[in-house]
Amino acid sequence: MKTACLLFSGLLVMLHSPATASEVQGEIVIFHAGSLAVPLQEIARAFESEHPGARVRREAAGSRHSARKISDLGRACDVMASADYAVIDTLLIPVHAAWNIKFAANEMVIAFTDKSRYANEINQDNWHGIILRPEVACGRSDPNADPCGYRTILTAKLAEKKYGVHGFTENLLAKDWRFMRPKETDLLALLATETIDYIFIYRSVAMQHGLRFLTLPDEINLKRDDLAEHYASVAVEISGAEPGNTITRVGEPMIYSVTIPHNAPNPNAALAFVAFLLDADKGIAIMEKNGQPGVVPSVSTTYHAIPKPLKPYATAP
Repeated sequence: MKTACLLFSGLLVMLHSPATASEVQGEIVIFHAGSLAVPLQEIARAFESEHPGARVRREAAGSRHSARKISDLGRACDVMASADYAVIDTLLIPVHAAWNIKFAANEMVIAFTDKSRYANEINQDNWHGIILRPEVACGRSDPNADPCGYRTILTAKLAEKKYGVHGFTENLLAKDWRFMRPKETDLLALLATETIDYIFIYRSVAMQHGLRFLTLPDEINLKRDDLAEHYASVAVEISGAEPGNTITRVGEPMIYSVTIPHNAPNPNAALAFVAFLLDADKGIAIMEKNGQPGVVPSVSTTYHAIPKPLKPYATAP
């Protein structure tokens, strides 16, 4: 018992003490949203350049799938970065993590290519009709694995209200279900091979991959903080933390977040990486270059549990 207490005390010291470049050593395993693949690759390279003794290994998946690697499969990682802060709040805290820091925003768009059917006709006024045409194939991600999946449903419900098209969401979900994939970036190959014509995806991903995309009205794109109450007028049921349980995800502006799980094998290096990610001149600058506005610092309901070196990147409620 005494040995266990000493080990736990040592972990707390590491998580509350800033590390120098020479102290950051070894592998850093990051589970992250698929939509973070491009910016995190660049951030990892910049971090390794600053910390030559560290090596970053990334595993991309749907954010909920990534969280379940930790909660259900007992897999260890040093950093968990989610496309929706609520994934960490509902699936990892308090059992598998203690805190959560928001760091970037995004918005929903509809991406396509020059070869997509009706590519030169689609616009903000007619898109909801075009993607329901029998000859048009549309892809989306799995709402139980990926936030982009349930955000697609929330966007559809908001569009149904805005355009007054009764049954739009139900028809969309019933159509082309065979093109649903575990995460939004899995849809890119289907689009490139002309298997599908359109995908619901994040603006940042469309930009990073050079896709054409339709910007959606602010009333439905889950982008603006001042429309939070309007977004909250729709909701979707998704799988909960326990098998057979469900949770309700209410519409809200989309916010990405990050944490260090309790089982992090290299917590000292993880702390240094998260600090690098959240730094306005480092990680956040790279995020913004890749189409995702930074939101640091933001309010964290877990501010009391955030390690001291990371507290400047969040604010108390």
